Amino acid sequence: MSNNTKRVVKIFDTTLRDGEQSPGCSMNIQEKLEVARRLEKLGVDIMEAGFPASSPGDLESVKTIAGIIRDCTVAGLCRSLEKDIDAAREALAGAADPRIHIFLATSPIHMEYKLKMTPEKVLEQAVASVKYAGKFCSNVEFSAEDAFRSDADFVCKVFGAVIAAGATTLNFPDTVGYALPDEFGARIRYIKEHTPGIEKAVLSVHCHNDLGLAVANSLSAIENGAEQAECTINGIGERAGNASLEEIVMGLRVRKDYLNADTRIDATQIYAASRLVTQVTGVKVQPNKAIVGENAFAHEAGIHQHGVMANRETYEIMTPESIGIPKNRMVLGKHSGRHAFEDRLNDLGYTVNAETLESVFAEFKILADKKKVVSDRDIEALVMGAAAAVPETYKLDHWAINTGSALGATAIIKLLHAGGEAHKQVAVGDGPVDAIFTAINEIVGKRPELELYEIGAITGGSTSQGETMVKIAWEGRHWNGRGVSTDVLESSIKAYLSAINAMEWDLAAGAVKSPLREPMQEGGV
Repeated sequence: MSNNTKRVVKIFDTTLRDGEQSPGCSMNIQEKLEVARRLEKLGVDIMEAGFPASSPGDLESVKTIAGIIRDCTVAGLCRSLEKDIDAAREALAGAADPRIHIFLATSPIHMEYKLKMTPEKVLEQAVASVKYAGKFCSNVEFSAEDAFRSDADFVCKVFGAVIAAGATTLNFPDTVGYALPDEFGARIRYIKEHTPGIEKAVLSVHCHNDLGLAVANSLSAIENGAEQAECTINGIGERAGNASLEEIVMGLRVRKDYLNADTRIDATQIYAASRLVTQVTGVKVQPNKAIVGENAFAHEAGIHQHGVMANRETYEIMTPESIGIPKNRMVLGKHSGRHAFEDRLNDLGYTVNAETLESVFAEFKILADKKKVVSDRDIEALVMGAAAAVPETYKLDHWAINTGSALGATAIIKLLHAGGEAHKQVAVGDGPVDAIFTAINEIVGKRPELELYEIGAITGGSTSQGETMVKIAWEGRHWNGRGVSTDVLESSIKAYLSAINAMEWDLAAGAVKSPLREPMQEGGV
């Protein structure tokens, strides 16, 4: 870039909306609220809390988040329909700084086959919806869905018209991840130069990763004048995902000498945010994922190790500490007190209420008796499990497993129901885990499909905690569960019960998403 004035780029995080739309990434209200608080601490400028018109549950979660978050803008997504805008208005009523985000497709293929509307009708509806939203909210964003595959002059015309109608942010999405960096940057420059009134609005980009270029396209757009980047933690999102927040932020920070732009993000909170999203969605990042992958700061080759020992900058362009990766100080044990434990939580970036602190500290003491020394990763696992948990419809009382090569497997499970009843079930299965899940299903009276079952070690060594992730499906709906224990069978029970409780809580509250029926439902920015 030739411009030497460093710009501040706004970060619009859509983990709670676009990220949650990816298969298997649904979150309950508690989990969404925990992620929202983490995003606020991270310092995002705008968080898109959901799509209020998509279901009563989504409206309620947006309303809950909007009523609590105070240090950043909270946005709700809408189609260009008055009823969607009404739902967003209701959901965002308690927000300190609300934003109504409207989208409408502008590409020929979307207008003809999805919307079945002429360009003239699209223009008319875009203007009408922005004017309607402007009656209730002064902060209105308009997205031209599939903008990159749209006629550039038509997008400029639509953008100019919605600016005149009151839009304050214009979003230019590469909805299907089709663009290449040079041409995407050139298109952003064209939009900046040919949209009437563009100086009155913020130009945003929203890139998908179908060709693995979402971050590259976003950075190219910023280089060519984009003032806001829309992204998600860990790059989660529909299909191949969205542009990764951590990669955009650190790309700008590490290469500010070239891009002359930065964000307001507190980068030391990146790792904690990444870990939280992994925990609540059950979707792990690959080990070689940039910035937050397990191998991002690992060095195995001898020549690399020698160079890093001499000077970290030989092979590291950023430090682990710069993104908040904690140092593994294994000094807490069974004799550690509550204050030392709370101080360590604060060091790791976690703030919990008194009730959660009491619960996590009790779990820590139990773990310390088993492990003698407790790592930061162990503590992180405990607090994440407690912070985003749903109310327990069923609570584990005790369990026993009888298994062997010549015996088969038998599980005895006793659960306590929130209503006070105790339920005990004996079940046989093809292995201990199958027997455990069968027994729980018999107690609950449902047989959800087990879509995912994964076990991993939180730290190294034979005393490591086992972390189990499960995903279950029931009548087309999906829930995640997570369990941690030094016994992998107990962690499996906890994970499955976590998913069962999420299912029971959602079904009782009527908070699960119901698909929209209108023909304009498909898609999104």
